[in-house]
Amino acid sequence: MKPLIVANWKMNPQTLADTKKLFNSVKKRIKDTKKAEVVICAPFVFLPILKVKGAQDCFWEEKGAYTGEISTKMLKDLGIEYVIIGHSERRKYQKETDEMINKKIKAAIVEGLKPILCIDKISQLERDLKGVSLKEFRNLIIAYEPLFAIGSGQPCPPEKAERMRILIQKKLKKRIRIVYGGSVNSQNAKEYIEKAGFQGLLPGGASLKAKEFIKIIKNVSRS
Repeated sequence: MKPLIVANWKMNPQTLADTKKLFNSVKKRIKDTKKAEVVICAPFVFLPILKVKGAQDCFWEEKGAYTGEISTKMLKDLGIEYVIIGHSERRKYQKETDEMINKKIKAAIVEGLKPILCIDKISQLERDLKGVSLKEFRNLIIAYEPLFAIGSGQPCPPEKAERMRILIQKKLKKRIRIVYGGSVNSQNAKEYIEKAGFQGLLPGGASLKAKEFIKIIKNVSRS
């Protein structure tokens, strides 16, 4: 299975011009990359323009009076395949609960999207995946993102991250794609794949720097 490299742009870039510049810079340099799958999760307003495969969030209802929300059906109609759910920043700033995250995951699965569930603790798995059958796990991706590493420049040691990956695998009792996120850069990217055994990465800040993100992809592609 190819490593999955997911760029989480968060609330960036600030203009369409800068967004196109970043996107085109990355696209041009990785067009011949065949040993890694690259997904850009851009802000909602840029999705139909860039025609990328990833979104940063979704809502659990199909339609209705939910001002500002985006449904999984809307994302599917735009050609979106992957959606980040339960990122620590949304848990913190938007006060997302495990119950809300659980409903989002179920909605994404029903629509045929591939949810990327972000967790910091093993205990979140049971609550976030409550009622999700093993059969439905085939499209699920778990992103281990230790809180101390997100945006801090202090990545989790690969040995510690590997222990968490193994715990996640044992908890789910089914082989599933697990990726790492949290201060990922071109220097440590390969270690998380080769030494820690992750099947992909979820870079944040590094994905906003075209040259650095390209280096991450190329380094992982050599694994």
